[in-house]
Amino acid sequence: MIIDERMAAFIDSLDGGNTAFLDEIEKEALENRIPIVRKSTQSLLKFLLAVKKPANILEVGTAVGFSALLMSQYGPKDCHITTIEKYEKRIPVAKENFRRAGREDRITLLEGDAAEVLQGLTGTYDFIFMDAAKGQYLYFLEDCLRLLAADGLLVSDNVLQDGDVVQSRFAVTRRNRTIHARMREYLYELKHHPLLETVVLPVGDGVTVSLKV
Repeated sequence: MIIDERMAAFIDSLDGGNTAFLDEIEKEALENRIPIVRKSTQSLLKFLLAVKKPANILEVGTAVGFSALLMSQYGPKDCHITTIEKYEKRIPVAKENFRRAGREDRITLLEGDAAEVLQGLTGTYDFIFMDAAKGQYLYFLEDCLRLLAADGLLVSDNVLQDGDVVQSRFAVTRRNRTIHARMREYLYELKHHPLLETVVLPVGDGVTVSLKV
């Protein structure tokens, strides 16, 4: 936790909740130990979608499709979501969840490594949600900025790594040091990039919201 656990639980208790179908998908994911966006991050996404009203959304990291379905449910009725996933075991689950939700015409799932898929994309997106392998965020950034429309939002999840990002690299387990270094570099790049105005929020596991200026 990056904020007091009691405070986080209290804030989450105020949330109005999601649809019954989203609750079902969330329950299934948690039972199968598949990470999905946390309650506070869900609330932030719904708020940003209500403010921005994006017509085209790009998601990097589908998992079982929960966040794509959340954005489809709480985004504008005519918005379209393109989401990228490479983990073969999760792709059919996500597709089935989109089918069950009746959202197949509003959500397009692109299969493959995000770095390669992003390079092949054209056009622009009003809203990009980064929720893939944390160690790869930095390498996805250039293409995300190319694809992000002027005044578009780039939202990146899990950027504070349960608070580990503030630790010295020597205080982090050896196997996590590369991710730790890359995430710190990613955060620095977001805060200093001339095309972005970025805020880092202690929400969920840490979220950045970057406006392309």
